[in-house]
Amino acid sequence: MIKQIRNTVWAGFGIGIFVPGLLVAVVWFIMHKVAFLAKADLLLIGCIGVNALLLKYFFKINQEHTGRGVLSATFIWAMLFFFYKIQQS
Repeated sequence: MIKQIRNTVWAGFGIGIFVPGLLVAVVWFIMHKVAFLAKADLLLIGCIGVNALLLKYFFKINQEHTGRGVLSATFIWAMLFFFYKIQQS
């Protein structure tokens, strides 16, 4: 099913935004409900790290444009995490 995704940068960008976004939403909810996970920012980095697996997969099946879109979304997630950490300080 994943191989049927069109090889476009926008498709990869959408995947790269949606998948970690869904994971971040779940982790954010858990971090606010479980007290000892309140400062576990490594969980958020792991959610963004899922894009590395997606990136490797898309390059492996020769969908370079989709991989580039995922890479672009990863940079955006990294900047958002950076600004989140700055605001916490």
